[in-house]
Amino acid sequence: MYILGMESSCDETSAAVIEMGEGVRRIKSDIVASQIDIHRLYGGVVPEIASRAHIEAISKITHEALDTAGITLADVGAVAVTTHPGLIGALLVGVNFAKSLAFANNIPLISVNHIHGHIAAAYLTDTTLEPPFLSLVVSGGHTSFYLVNDYTDIAEIGGTRDDAAGEAFDKIGRVIGMPYPGGAALDKLAYEGDKSKYRLPSPALIGDNLDFSFSGLKTAALNIINSANQKGEEIDRASISASYTHTIVRGIVKKTSLALDKNADVKTFVLAGGVAANSHIRAALDELCKSRGIKFIVPDRSLCGDNGAMIAAAGYYEYLRGQRSDTSLNARATDY
Repeated sequence: MYILGMESSCDETSAAVIEMGEGVRRIKSDIVASQIDIHRLYGGVVPEIASRAHIEAISKITHEALDTAGITLADVGAVAVTTHPGLIGALLVGVNFAKSLAFANNIPLISVNHIHGHIAAAYLTDTTLEPPFLSLVVSGGHTSFYLVNDYTDIAEIGGTRDDAAGEAFDKIGRVIGMPYPGGAALDKLAYEGDKSKYRLPSPALIGDNLDFSFSGLKTAALNIINSANQKGEEIDRASISASYTHTIVRGIVKKTSLALDKNADVKTFVLAGGVAANSHIRAALDELCKSRGIKFIVPDRSLCGDNGAMIAAAGYYEYLRGQRSDTSLNARATDY
């Protein structure tokens, strides 16, 4: 069957068509209207501007997704849309558009958790992937471990207690003058620096837990940068990038190793989310999994960021479970 997936939780409007069925997981189209150029002026996402940009883009990209896939609405078996978590104004644009589209055309409407969508992106990369498996979702708003017991039975078993890794990368990237989004630029610059030059606190919380805290790490890095500025010294941007990235990667590897220890019966590990595109994190977790004989899966980079295909994939399994939404469907900013 064909699933139309719609995503508008933050600063990217996306509509996609995927074909799903017995032995079939195929992306027919995945159209993304990025707002990076719009928000670059402000150094970060401005919620009100993001919502308005979604309104301008959503109808056009939906038509484009259907045309690219070579189908019409009459061929769509279900419409899946991100309802939570995310920026509430941005989410409302996608939810209301999808709701109107579905009910006007008598198509089943499926509510999708954005984080579950990120995890489902792995199904479109590795068509043999089946639960159970362990997953780490690393994005601008989340850094959390999930035990995927079944396609729709997903339990959070650890996460950040304050900021997320993506926000931490972007913040320091912006402070040292990297173009928005700072995390992507920081990834590249880190290869040019000395990762041992600056000592920074680990984001991995002490103890037998799977939790993180990135606020202290950000503060420590900001103190180093501000101290250098006050003294009139030039900060070594490459080395602060390398040290900062290395510290985050080590913290993630430490907690991932513990997560694998706690779930020894799980033989597959999935890295997902926008920050899963970070080359340092991908390489380190790939090495960790190989050393333990664990299958490591990470979505293609095009599926790491927010996209409609991942929402359609998650929506398909919710559809099989029997989940249906009515006209009372609403968006919410949190995932609880």
